[in-house]
Amino acid sequence: MNLNIKTGYKMAMPLLMLMMFGCALDTLDEKPPHLITTNTLYTSLAGFETGLNGLYGLVRQEREGSEGATLPYTSNPNALRVELAMNGTDNMCTNVADRFSIVASLWGERNSPGNVQITSNFIWLYTTVNAANTIINQAERGKNNDWTGGGGNSETNKNRVIAEAKALRAWAYRHLTYGWGDVPLNLEESLGSTIKTDWERAPVAVVRKQIISDLAFAEKHIPVEPAVRGKISRGAVQHYLSEMYLVMNKPDSALYWANQVINNPAYKIKTARYGKNANAPGVAFMDMFQDGNSNREEGNTEALWVWQFANGIGGGVNIMRRWHMSQYDLITIGGVRPLKLTVERGGRGVSRFTLTKWAIDLYEPQDERGSNFAIRKFFTLNNAAANAPWPADLLPPGYAYGDMIKMNWSQPITPTFNSRADWPYSRKFDGTDPANPSGSSSFNDQVYLRLAETYLLKAEAQLLLGSAAGAAETINVLRRRAHASEVDASKIDIDFILDERSRELVLEEHRRYTLLRTGKWLERTKLHNLNGGQFITERDKLYPIPKSVIDANLTKKMTQNPGFL
Repeated sequence: MNLNIKTGYKMAMPLLMLMMFGCALDTLDEKPPHLITTNTLYTSLAGFETGLNGLYGLVRQEREGSEGATLPYTSNPNALRVELAMNGTDNMCTNVADRFSIVASLWGERNSPGNVQITSNFIWLYTTVNAANTIINQAERGKNNDWTGGGGNSETNKNRVIAEAKALRAWAYRHLTYGWGDVPLNLEESLGSTIKTDWERAPVAVVRKQIISDLAFAEKHIPVEPAVRGKISRGAVQHYLSEMYLVMNKPDSALYWANQVINNPAYKIKTARYGKNANAPGVAFMDMFQDGNSNREEGNTEALWVWQFANGIGGGVNIMRRWHMSQYDLITIGGVRPLKLTVERGGRGVSRFTLTKWAIDLYEPQDERGSNFAIRKFFTLNNAAANAPWPADLLPPGYAYGDMIKMNWSQPITPTFNSRADWPYSRKFDGTDPANPSGSSSFNDQVYLRLAETYLLKAEAQLLLGSAAGAAETINVLRRRAHASEVDASKIDIDFILDERSRELVLEEHRRYTLLRTGKWLERTKLHNLNGGQFITERDKLYPIPKSVIDANLTKKMTQNPGFL
């Protein structure tokens, strides 16, 4: 963890709340020295860093969650924002339905303009855009800002601040275009004097052109190794450029930017055990997900962007583990619930969305990405010493300590066969408060973007450019690390690449976006997701524009996405 990017979050969020509602604080004549406004904060490098800290705090809410309350930027461990980009796909389905996972299991009228989670995410992303716009506008237009300090010269500092804000604005618009298609494109901060009620939806192509522009500027001014943990790196920006060019059907540009990341000696795939627990049983693939191993300073050369979380200092929590992990403590055998919640087991899960049976079965037996170190497939019954300081497991009739309790995925999850406590789950985000394994939140730093995905973008670009052999060799870099069998050109098509992305990136990538940009979401979700896939239709490729947003656009009608009322 790193305190610098987090502690500023407390100070920056009240200002961002004011910006969200467009208070024209800069028009006031009286400016008490204790009042934080855009005019008083954005005058020095330190002030801009505080604003950036708040912006990163908004971005991290993707994994923190929100209930969707009146203030949608208030994190709440009761709804995972990123579920909208992961659940309802070929490799993720609803298990214990609640909130958005209900939508992902039923679709139809549940995917509606009034849905709380869809509305909350839309507003959160525009809150993020506005926070980025404020930093960019104030940095570009301020005539007397003091850019000294921070280890760089004034021009370098200014460009880096603008670059970070533009990269995060691009990140937000990436979410918006994949989620809602045509969306309003706004590059100006919202003030009381500039509140609009006549927004128009810009075509996706126009918004993505702006995303490319923002990323191109950011790529020039963001360092390979950010000075502060948690900040976006040049490699992450180049990665997003590669993906954007793929979705814009420019594979030659996509290949160029993927190679910019892959050929940088600072970024390397981790092929050997390292860091904490390196001498304990495990596999090289999973070491980077261990708390204390995720950051580049901790040895993770594969990381392009690592998100920072901390317990008790205002740095935010994450609920990835809780939202995905199965409710193993509810497994019942012979009337006994044997398994206790422990730190070693990763804490408590609620399993709102989980792996599809197809995703679990996708691995070869020797592929370490499908091993019990990566996907929980069994537990060992522990005595008090093994579970310490937590109680011993309870023994069902006929069982002894040391026996295994196996997870069961013999039948797929369906509308009539769900809420499975004994379902396998990814262990990438195991982790809990050591003092409270039953707690809702986790505080471990998390890999958000890594080099392995860049390799898979490269393979996709190579395939589109006619080099299946090149794509096979690129993919084999990852398969060798996992000890999976190597593949040749005859195996490579877009479906194989999508399969490989699932094997490598399940519970990491925005799977819905990947399938949508490759034109495969309907086909593959219907084929492999039996708890929701049977209900999706063409209209569900986009989420509806929230009703509250359309209603607030008082002086110009905003169109709704096709198929929604």
